[in-house]
Amino acid sequence: MKKFLVLIFLTTSIACAAQDSLYKLGPDSQRKDGVPKGSVTKHEWQSKLYNNFREYYIYVPAQYDASKPAALMVFQDGHSYVNDSGDFRVPIVYDNLIQQKKLPVTICLFVNPGHNTKDYPQNRYASRNRADEYDVLDDRYATMLMDELIPELKKKYNISNDPKMHGIGGLSSGAICAFTAAWEHPEYFSKVLSHIGSYTNIRGGNNYPSIIRKHKKKDIKIFMQDGTNDLDNEHGNWWLANLEMESALKFKGYEFKFEKGSGTHSGKHGGSILPASLIWLWSDVTNK
Repeated sequence: MKKFLVLIFLTTSIACAAQDSLYKLGPDSQRKDGVPKGSVTKHEWQSKLYNNFREYYIYVPAQYDASKPAALMVFQDGHSYVNDSGDFRVPIVYDNLIQQKKLPVTICLFVNPGHNTKDYPQNRYASRNRADEYDVLDDRYATMLMDELIPELKKKYNISNDPKMHGIGGLSSGAICAFTAAWEHPEYFSKVLSHIGSYTNIRGGNNYPSIIRKHKKKDIKIFMQDGTNDLDNEHGNWWLANLEMESALKFKGYEFKFEKGSGTHSGKHGGSILPASLIWLWSDVTNK
């Protein structure tokens, strides 16, 4: 019986891996000769609000001019987005798309979830405070960004105060965290990038579709991505939860786009379409 269960697990894993293998990184996710390379620096922050520690990274494009306010994009689970050899490779994508003038000159802030000590787990997704920061439906995390980390960033960089120039994104619990930040503070974050969003009952996120339907429409633009082979467990079904979000956003007339695929709970699909996702999300700015 045990061997039979192992066989089922392996067969399922292989099938899921095959689905993810459909998604490949395109040319805008690859380094190109002649494209100026932005800088990435790593930092550490002790939050007064949470009384914990976190690592964060700052990307500054080569085209940044201190005399001109830059756009801001905040990524949760920053370690996964900043990695030049990972699924998303955000610094490379921004280098290419800013050079092509398909994105505004943007400072990117990559924030890791908080941990109770500076002895971070090797797997940063296992940081102690991740669920309590990302999956709850309140504005505490957004407040930490707006009152602590972003003001620290603004000490050195000229960042626009226009909410249309502020975006926020993440994957899984980081995606619902990004949505919550914009939902609670649309006057600050007007753009949301949601990869394999956990709109399930980890900390009540399954309530968002009904909350969206019953509240006045907010000035938020949203890009969503998910796959039919996403998670299905005690917290809920991720694919169905994202479909519920799509239905609610459509009902209220939000400007949104939902890119549907067959991938699993991974960054493969989201990474493969990241350049196009960002171009769509920021089109209201670049088209001006």
